[in-house]
Amino acid sequence: MGSSEFVGYCSFTKAIEHLGDRWSLLIVRQLGTFGPQGFNELATGLPGRISRSVLADRLRRLETLGLVSRCAGPDPHPAYRLTEVGEGLTATLGSLRAWAETWLPDDPDMLDRDPDIVLGWLAQRADPDRAPERPVVVELRLHHRHDRRYWLVLQRGAAPYGCLTDPLLDVSRYVYLESSMPALLALARGRRDWADAFGDRSVTAAGDPELIGRVSAWFRPASDQPCAHRNA
Repeated sequence: MGSSEFVGYCSFTKAIEHLGDRWSLLIVRQLGTFGPQGFNELATGLPGRISRSVLADRLRRLETLGLVSRCAGPDPHPAYRLTEVGEGLTATLGSLRAWAETWLPDDPDMLDRDPDIVLGWLAQRADPDRAPERPVVVELRLHHRHDRRYWLVLQRGAAPYGCLTDPLLDVSRYVYLESSMPALLALARGRRDWADAFGDRSVTAAGDPELIGRVSAWFRPASDQPCAHRNA
């Protein structure tokens, strides 16, 4: 191995050593996509469950590495933002995401293991500008797991959010969906439209017929990607 190859290998090893855990790159991606965020925003916005102690540790590490710095937040607490060094990593993360979406299959057990990740994907596909004026709850069940339920709350002008417990809204505002796992993942990842899933009955619906008829309109078409808002 030549000396230049050895240097490249060492650089790669350092990157893996410092950033190869589950959370560091997710934090960078979150800040790169949504701009500066406070600690609580990061704690609730990251996909999956991260403890506050782990988040604090990862933020300290990213600050030490020069990828993240603190800035003034909307309240007395500081926010976190990407530095120029951190911004330089976002293109690499975009390439990694494109590679994963092309070559890595979805994990069929993901909804049981990390349901909030799939609900987060579904929330990103929802279009707040086309959601109902009054809140609607989309209740999800899988064909093979009738004992498990998940909820997505939609309302015009508000950020959609997923729930692992029933939000207990008025029952007239519920749409009950039953889906196969492949169909749900395809919808959540934006690879399939709701109309097609209803058409082949990989997704079935119950509830108010008027609300059922509008479900497809509440989500972006499969060809559309949610906008990524980045702050300089």
